[in-house]
Amino acid sequence: MAAVSLRLGDLVWGKLGRYPPWPGKIVNPPKDLKKPRGKKCFFVKFFGTEDHAWIKVEQLKPYHAHKEEMIKINKGKRFQQAVDAVEEFLRKTKGKDQASSHNSTEEKNRRNSSEERGKQSAGEEKRKASLSEGKVKKGTGEGKKRVSSVSSERGSKSPLKRAQDQSPRKRGRPPKDEKDLTIPESSTVKRVMTGTVAGFKWPPSVSEPAVCYQAITKKLKVCEEETGSTSIQAADSTAVNGSITPTDKKIGFLGLGLMGSGIVSNLLKMGHTVTVWNRTAEKCDLFIQEGARLGRTPAEVVSTCDITFACVSDPKAAKDLVLGPSGVLQGIRPGKCYVDMSTVDADTVTELAQVIVSRGGRFLEAPVSGNQQLSNDGMLVILAAGDRGLYEDCSSCFQAMGKTSFFLGEVGNAAKMMLIVNMVQGSFMATIAEGLTLAQVTGQSQQTLLDILNQGQLASIFLDQKCQNILQGNFKPDFYLKYIQKDLRLAIALGDSVNHPTPMAAAANEVYKRAKALDQSDNDMSAVYRAYIH
Repeated sequence: MAAVSLRLGDLVWGKLGRYPPWPGKIVNPPKDLKKPRGKKCFFVKFFGTEDHAWIKVEQLKPYHAHKEEMIKINKGKRFQQAVDAVEEFLRKTKGKDQASSHNSTEEKNRRNSSEERGKQSAGEEKRKASLSEGKVKKGTGEGKKRVSSVSSERGSKSPLKRAQDQSPRKRGRPPKDEKDLTIPESSTVKRVMTGTVAGFKWPPSVSEPAVCYQAITKKLKVCEEETGSTSIQAADSTAVNGSITPTDKKIGFLGLGLMGSGIVSNLLKMGHTVTVWNRTAEKCDLFIQEGARLGRTPAEVVSTCDITFACVSDPKAAKDLVLGPSGVLQGIRPGKCYVDMSTVDADTVTELAQVIVSRGGRFLEAPVSGNQQLSNDGMLVILAAGDRGLYEDCSSCFQAMGKTSFFLGEVGNAAKMMLIVNMVQGSFMATIAEGLTLAQVTGQSQQTLLDILNQGQLASIFLDQKCQNILQGNFKPDFYLKYIQKDLRLAIALGDSVNHPTPMAAAANEVYKRAKALDQSDNDMSAVYRAYIH
């Protein structure tokens, strides 16, 4: 979008990441929310949602000038609800303006009437005083002086003016505060997106006279849960990232895939010192331009950094990275820290932990739940287990890359939990694809099915995004199909290891295997849909 001249209070179309342009209003941010460094941006509250974010000025367009254009290219029901919310806001604003104008006219008429009555009253008083003075002239000289004094006093001030002087304030209504920036939302518009930023909420009631924010916690908050896990939470990644104090430790990062690239970008933005390595060296170039240092081998990165993170595709890649030539293990010495963020099985991560610790190193597993977009936005969910002290040392890094992190105890627990999470996600995706194809073959509208689901208990960003992928035939990877199939396979093996049945995951796994046979491995997981139509 082209840069435009904008100011506080303007209605705009804002483009956030891969999401379509959305209607919003430029408002004041909370006082303790710092503006991101870099390009000029505005704080925007989006209509029809509880989302709000800093948006670069080049990603904004005036609302009225581009309304028709945006309505033509966006047809979703949630989008229409957002536009309806804008129109309702405009109607109410117009109504307030008209009421204010009407009240102003009435007030002016009342003032004019009061002044006229005051003039009449003053004239009458003057006439009476004159008559009184004429009568007194017939009396004694002393009486003449007394009456003259009274007449002079009355003539100097009218009753109206005396009443004004005695009154504690002037007549009329008190001035109205013109700084109200509250955005009224339609009572029919429900929350439909949780978005990249939800650390504080805007007041849903249109009767509130001012903007009210929940406090944004700038420091890490450690919460012990009944399960024994611990969560380090950043209230809102978008909100707190600007105030993160980066660790003074040197950070290394190995693996710049879909997830790793977003993680490294956020580490650099928040001021961390990062050295990167990737099997395909060309992927490092962009991050070198952003300020990262280049490591020639995994061993070199580990030996020159205090904490080294790694995020690779599967158990074999994770083992090769540590145990292979010029691998991580060769750079480990007492005090060096290694954090594996790959989604692998518990046996693999336990083996890696043992060899790292045997060399005097410290180990933490920290697989992440999310996708490429959440990685780019710094909104991942991090599941960690292993060295608790190392977990705490990683706090500023976890804040930069994620919205929440959980400490789950001993090594292996995070791997198991991550596989369970992805098993549920993968099975759900297969069910979505199955439902959409069943709707198609029975003559039902797929778009209507999505609209119905979005109004029910299953409504979620995940559901909407993946259905939109299918409806638009756009399977650009946000989470590779081959990786979700890998996670399903590992989750089924986890169930087998404890003799627990996983028939739903097993059925979904077969569908993904068929999709892989149809050459969909490097597409998004939503491409499992194609397994049902071929």
